[in-house]
Amino acid sequence: QVQLVESGGGLVQAGDSLRLSCAASGRTFSFYAMGWFRQAPGKEREFVAAVSGSGGVTRYADSVKGRFTISRDNTKNTVFLEMNSLKPDDTAVYYCAAASDFWVVQRSPTYWGQGTQVTVSS
Repeated sequence: QVQLVESGGGLVQAGDSLRLSCAASGRTFSFYAMGWFRQAPGKEREFVAAVSGSGGVTRYADSVKGRFTISRDNTKNTVFLEMNSLKPDDTAVYYCAAASDFWVVQRSPTYWGQGTQVTVSS
């Protein structure tokens, strides 16, 4: 079992920045690819970003590319999502996720966090 604990959500204005964190349990964090998803009211959960176990490969949804950055600190078992130039359309519950494979984490992650609310006002 892997537990994912998120933090960093909040209320910000359009154009502001926010950093989300997700801490994972266990001593094999570097084995896991990590990702972020989000779900806005009335919409399906959608992929946001993913990072490979080593941190060497990343992928982003077109809607956030150039504004969001995913990274990880394997010494602290933590993955981050730096969100810049936030827009009202970014308002959603953000979930971190983990899987053994970079491809899998983008489509059907094995483990999920509890979610953290991000609200961007106009």
